[in-house]
Amino acid sequence: MPRAKTISLAAIFLTLLLAGISCTGNGPENLGVIGSRLAPCPSSPNCVSSDEEEEDQHVDPFRINGPQAPAWKAAMEGVFELPHTLIVKETPSYLHAECRSALFGFIDDLELNLRPAEGIIAVRSASRLGYSDLGVNRRRIETLRTALVSRGVVR
Repeated sequence: MPRAKTISLAAIFLTLLLAGISCTGNGPENLGVIGSRLAPCPSSPNCVSSDEEEEDQHVDPFRINGPQAPAWKAAMEGVFELPHTLIVKETPSYLHAECRSALFGFIDDLELNLRPAEGIIAVRSASRLGYSDLGVNRRRIETLRTALVSRGVVR
């Protein structure tokens, strides 16, 4: 019986430790539009961006279907509707949101950049910690894309 108690205490300690680590620190300082592009992804496979050229980190931008204002509004609403997501910065052409994992509260940064001259919304989603994200950031972008395609504002 004492062994079971030790394992339970160890599991609780590990959970608290991981939760504490995931909630510490400020956001990255390199976010936002730099020149005319979103920040580059790090070399680790936990980031996807429409501005990346490397195939494993590239994701297509959202191609606007029709007027840009409804597409941008729908994109902001779509981000707001993502679970465990908080919009932390919003301008007429840029959005930054923090997406927390349900279990440990790890934070990923999601960015959208409206580019009217190109007819697109550029996207980037990156984990703050760790090496691999097991495809979470790519799935987040594709979930948002599917929602916007269903609304008819992107293709």
